[in-house]
Amino acid sequence: MGYDESGRTAPPETSSGVPAAVLENVFDDPSHGEPGRDRIAVHVVWEFVLLAGLVAVTWLLWREDSDALRGGALKMLLVDVAGLGLLTLAAGLSLRAAAVNLAVGPVALAAAVHFAEQGDRGLRDALLPALGVAAAGGLALALAVVVLHVPGWAASLAGAAGVIVWLERRTAPVAVQGDYDPRRTALYLFVGFAAVAVLGGLFGAIKPVRRLLGRFRPVADPARRRGAVAATVTALALVGSTVLAMLGGVLVAANSDGPVPPGTGLDWSVLAVGTVLLGGTSAYGRRGGIFGALLAVCLVVVFLAWAGAHDWTVSRWAVGGAVLGAGLVVTRLVETFGRPRPGAGPGAGTPVPLRPPGDGTISGGWVMPPRPEPTDTWPSVLPVRDTDTPVDAWEAPRWENEPRRWDTDGR
Repeated sequence: MGYDESGRTAPPETSSGVPAAVLENVFDDPSHGEPGRDRIAVHVVWEFVLLAGLVAVTWLLWREDSDALRGGALKMLLVDVAGLGLLTLAAGLSLRAAAVNLAVGPVALAAAVHFAEQGDRGLRDALLPALGVAAAGGLALALAVVVLHVPGWAASLAGAAGVIVWLERRTAPVAVQGDYDPRRTALYLFVGFAAVAVLGGLFGAIKPVRRLLGRFRPVADPARRRGAVAATVTALALVGSTVLAMLGGVLVAANSDGPVPPGTGLDWSVLAVGTVLLGGTSAYGRRGGIFGALLAVCLVVVFLAWAGAHDWTVSRWAVGGAVLGAGLVVTRLVETFGRPRPGAGPGAGTPVPLRPPGDGTISGGWVMPPRPEPTDTWPSVLPVRDTDTPVDAWEAPRWENEPRRWDTDGR
């Protein structure tokens, strides 16, 4: 068959034909080389737009109700930012890993209901069981995603349905028990969320970290497995996402002035996913900004406070849907202007050594030798005899010029 057995030990090549050693230092996705590196400029520009929007909405809130930005109202606003921020970080972590967790909302509402019922036992005794259940649920979700290699949104939606079944057992609002007041540490909670959001964005901007976290992102057939490393990172991201959602739900419940109303919690999922998309995280995974999540969360919370100052009844579904729609547009911008420049290659214009035409490497690693050229080809038509063809050997001049024997003898 002509297979080259030595081709099995050759350095692996990617689907583009570029050697893996070259792609490792040049491409953001060395397994399927997209020449060049992700661009961050689109995130910087968009974050300036978010900052301008936040300043405008804050000014509107100050003009409508200046008391909302001072004293106890400001502390309540900061805790709201931290609560929604934890939910946004939960959705963003799973989105960066290309396995979005749609169960963050139901998990947060279930944690809020649990804290409302068990808060009188103390913060520690109320949090530890919720933490254990959230970690176990996140692990089960992670195993379903990485072992079966199914989309995160589908598996998490199934998990969300299971949490909603537990929530539907509560038909009346649950009053918050206990005396834990997060407003006493509002500034620390806000600074903690801001630090985690910004540091996470900074680390995500580093090429090896971004590549590692987004390894689960499909690049060819979505059903193709991306390897053990991708599965491990995605599993950890889903577990961390579920735990963050639980902590966010506890803050939401503790910061509420009234009882925790029953529901499905899916409106919180829509709001969290929409907010993180609005901040510049791509819906496809891997790509994201630095300050985008912090600015987007602050913008949404301040907008809700401004709407409350006008005594408007704004549904969380409406805000979440609007933010999600805008976030999808941002995803298109990020994927269009954040990908490597067309034609970008390694170094300063160094050409990428692509596989030569006809050099076929089959999936098993064997190399098909080049097809030999034919030794001879038949002409399409018979050659036409030229008028200046050489004289035949039998008609050589020596047969005409030499004297004939019968002429010399006179015969």
